[in-house]
Amino acid sequence: MIVHRTPPPFRISPSASPSHSTPKPFLFPPIPSPITFPGLPLRCVSTAAARSDVAVDTFTEKSGYLFELTSSEAGSLREYDVSKISSIYRRRPLTLLRRLFQIGSTFGLWIGLRYLDGLMDRSDQMFEVRAEELRKILVELGPKYTLLSCNLHGENVKIFKLWFISGMFEAYVKVAQAVSSRPDLIPPSYLEELSLLQDRIAPFSTDIAFNTIEQELKSPLDELFTEISPEPVAAASLGQVYQARLRRGGKVVAVKVQRPGVQAAISLDILILRFFAGLFRRFRNLNTDLQAVIDEWASSLFREMDYENEAQNGAKFRQLYGGIQDVKVPEMYMEYTTQRVLTMEWIKGQKLSEVQDLYLVEVGVYCSFNQLLEYGFYHADPHPGNLLRTYDGKLAYLDFGMMGEFKQELRDGFIEACLHLVNRDYVSLAKDFITLGLLPPTADKEAVTKALTSVFQNAVAKGVRNISFGDLLGDLGVTMYKFKFRIPSYFSLVIRSLAVLEGIAISSNPKYKVLGSTYPWIAKKVLSDSSPKLRSSLQELLYEDGTFRIDRLESLLTESFRAKTEKAALVKTEDDRNYKVVIKQVLSFTLTEKGTFVRDIILEEFAKGLDALGLVTVDSISSVAASNLPFQGPHSSFLTDEDRKNLRILRRLSSLMSGSISSEIPSMGYRRPQSEGSVALDQLSSVQKIAPLVSAISELPPEAHQQLVRLPGDLAGRLCSRVVARTIRRIFS
Repeated sequence: MIVHRTPPPFRISPSASPSHSTPKPFLFPPIPSPITFPGLPLRCVSTAAARSDVAVDTFTEKSGYLFELTSSEAGSLREYDVSKISSIYRRRPLTLLRRLFQIGSTFGLWIGLRYLDGLMDRSDQMFEVRAEELRKILVELGPKYTLLSCNLHGENVKIFKLWFISGMFEAYVKVAQAVSSRPDLIPPSYLEELSLLQDRIAPFSTDIAFNTIEQELKSPLDELFTEISPEPVAAASLGQVYQARLRRGGKVVAVKVQRPGVQAAISLDILILRFFAGLFRRFRNLNTDLQAVIDEWASSLFREMDYENEAQNGAKFRQLYGGIQDVKVPEMYMEYTTQRVLTMEWIKGQKLSEVQDLYLVEVGVYCSFNQLLEYGFYHADPHPGNLLRTYDGKLAYLDFGMMGEFKQELRDGFIEACLHLVNRDYVSLAKDFITLGLLPPTADKEAVTKALTSVFQNAVAKGVRNISFGDLLGDLGVTMYKFKFRIPSYFSLVIRSLAVLEGIAISSNPKYKVLGSTYPWIAKKVLSDSSPKLRSSLQELLYEDGTFRIDRLESLLTESFRAKTEKAALVKTEDDRNYKVVIKQVLSFTLTEKGTFVRDIILEEFAKGLDALGLVTVDSISSVAASNLPFQGPHSSFLTDEDRKNLRILRRLSSLMSGSISSEIPSMGYRRPQSEGSVALDQLSSVQKIAPLVSAISELPPEAHQQLVRLPGDLAGRLCSRVVARTIRRIFS
């Protein structure tokens, strides 16, 4: 049996000399807010007072029987192994039956009361009461059930279906914590109650917590810290946090201590979930292996309960993203960290969801872009309690227990899917879903394409900046069920990460769209990435049936210029439409090494256009000359339909380089010019806009000037090659 001893008071010898004894630690006074930690004066508190008996927390009182495992059984639960869990509870059938009865009777009573409320037409009056009852039920059932909170009420059927389809079987509390940031999906009364689960779960005994710290770090508290708060400053589903000051170095730190018995409780609930998931899959004939999804999630949850793993994740996250402007990642103290105790830098701040700082939301979007699409190592548990606004205006990330890995091929596939969605290429989007593992290769692509078109066309028609992430998911849910989509384990974590950010932003700006803020970074990456796969995707996007889609290049460039995180970038100024600013942005990108691929495409299209312009000039001159002859025969034009297309593209390229870039995705229905001669005059008229171009060039960095000097020679070489090739074709045709 697991027995918790009451730890003795700090061991300080009264006869010891002050110069040789370890001084008794001060204790921080209780801190009223679990997130906003103001600087408070320290006072000396007696050790006995700090370790006074406290009431047993609700979870331990109602579900404490789950802790009754032998030491060997508890030790076998360090890592997730479903066979070991099954073996333990096969020998404890009464514990299993008791848990099933507890869950069924508790939820059954609540559901019955809700049903009676409906029959008696008092649902609205009892709404807040039932919401509070649900929260208390979830806390009683323990860490997993706190996660389920926002998904099991009738008022939120839409998000429940999404949760179930996506396999978000996280410890139920954590699902609740994530969706509790979605005011657009959760009724206000439930939202208020569920938000309490983010950091206000009832704490367990401080006696047990201090005892755990001493056992894990193998030292008495007074040798580890000079000060420590007598009560936890925050309590979560898996542990609780104390504020302390290290004896060595004097740094103020957060000490997280794991809740006792949490692995035993979660293990049994996972076993129950796996059983019902198997039944549900067979009953509904689902294509997704729900038990495999649960196993993947359970593995990540067990890793989250390993605080040494969390500290390593935090250190890696700090290394990768700590250098991003206005992002704060706490330092990890590995020497004060074990599997059940984690020590990290103390961060002062407020929950991001409470301060309505859209700039930091944009910073979060950029940081999420880097996590998901640059490095593939992302924070998979970003509920509002884990995102703070520090007092110096930075976005701080906390809690690194649940992280996700996004493989390179999946990152590229996700980017391609976004490109095809925005450009309404639903045939390619269906193929992307196969690449991402959402559809089997044998799926009926034509039927899927039609379904995706009906799902997305209305949302995309509003423009990329107005695409609602929540609406897309809700509409996609029915299609996913109809075509037996498979839900890879990574998918639910990625979706959740983005959904939480949009939810936080919606609370302060109901019109905020996370995809609209993410797409500029996607566009910038597609234009500048050296990955052969993404370059191939860009080539396919810009050339449709052999025709250059300059409208798509304009759209990508326009969106990429919005990819900024500076505060000034969020405030529109008169310079936003200034020709000179746009020209400088275009040149600054295309003349860099990252813009090489796009620069080559533009030069090639310029060469085609100039070649066609030369032909139309010759054609115009010969036409005028022929009209002055005493005898006139039929005049045959040198121009082909392809040349006319190239002229129109040249006209658009000239506008692009002169700063007249379109901010929308226009139709490809180009209007035919009145005559080839008028097209030539149109190209010459663009010379009137050369002044902003010259001015912008003068402000470019020296490296860009070096590349600019090489452009005329490169363009002339391409043009000569086309002229020679065309001449040879005509000679031998």
